[in-house]
Amino acid sequence: MSKFEEIRPFYDHEVNDALRSITKHPMMKALMQFTFPDCDEDFWLNEFKNINSISDFQHHIISQTIRQILKQSSEGLSTSGFDRLDKNTAYLFISNHRDIVLDTSLVNLVLLDRGMVMTSSAIGDNLVQKTFLHILAKLNRNFLVQRGLPLREQLNSSKVMSEYIHNLLLKENRSVWIAQREGRTKDGNDATQQGVLKMLAMASENQPLTDFFKKLKIVPLSISYEYDPTDVLKMPQIIAKSKNEVYVKDQDEDFKTMLSGVLGQKKRIHLHAGDVLETEFDEIASKIDNKNKQLQTISQIIDDSIIQNYKLWPTNFIAFDLLNETNQYSGYYTEDEKMLFERRMEMRIDISDAVLKQSFLAMYANPVINKIKYQ
Repeated sequence: MSKFEEIRPFYDHEVNDALRSITKHPMMKALMQFTFPDCDEDFWLNEFKNINSISDFQHHIISQTIRQILKQSSEGLSTSGFDRLDKNTAYLFISNHRDIVLDTSLVNLVLLDRGMVMTSSAIGDNLVQKTFLHILAKLNRNFLVQRGLPLREQLNSSKVMSEYIHNLLLKENRSVWIAQREGRTKDGNDATQQGVLKMLAMASENQPLTDFFKKLKIVPLSISYEYDPTDVLKMPQIIAKSKNEVYVKDQDEDFKTMLSGVLGQKKRIHLHAGDVLETEFDEIASKIDNKNKQLQTISQIIDDSIIQNYKLWPTNFIAFDLLNETNQYSGYYTEDEKMLFERRMEMRIDISDAVLKQSFLAMYANPVINKIKYQ
């Protein structure tokens, strides 16, 4: 049995049987009706017969699902930076994280349409507790991040995951997507957790840290939604944090969040692939000896790229002005856009609650505030 058995996606020879095992599941039927709204059940059942690899599933099924999501709940997806990447090279995309399902799905759609190496993507095992979701995740080349383990088991799990990512990138020439932090950004402040980099570094063995990271071909990735379809769902956790309270999720909260992210209105979406980090590691190696300081510097370089390349929308500037009771950025939005944003906010939260209103606005305003720091 492979050391990666508990976390790996399906091998291609397992795909058809796995797909057949969930064909009659009501959620699969709903998913296919959404994906192929003008086709009867026989159409997609016949399609399934010819799905014999993850690539088949992504090309013929799931990419169509993502296109339908974009069509029905967005005003379009734009990209930048991907033209500077090589089609045949595997990259480690370290990304800000706003939506459980869509972040990685959109990246893979972009890579698919450009004929580039698609990713194997990290997903928390807490998000795929339902058998159907677990199988669907493995069919989409997701590998599992094991959560909630005792400390010793967590260390071993992190080492296995580090080796798996290293193996994908350097032996299988498979790109990898991981979030810059555990869990989604709730308040709009995108920041890389050093723990993520420490996990990656576990596979470095006796190599100098900077040499190891250079080989991974890290690409910082900035994902930006004009409207966050799960903004209101993030509020209870933000409020609890502001009161120094422990937040306990409802049993089906993650699943509801996934559905809201997929079906909720997002307006425009932008993905920017930053430059591959290479010369930065040479500079770090020449100036910094301490490993922790090296990791801290790498983390900052990733943050710099993600924040500077984050696409700001009218919603971000409107929220900043409302939060600070100013018209500083009024040239970046119209009065109609401001009215629509305020109306949407009023429909989603109780604006008479000052803390709630401030937290909601800060979620959209913080990307502006963070970008100001670089200017």
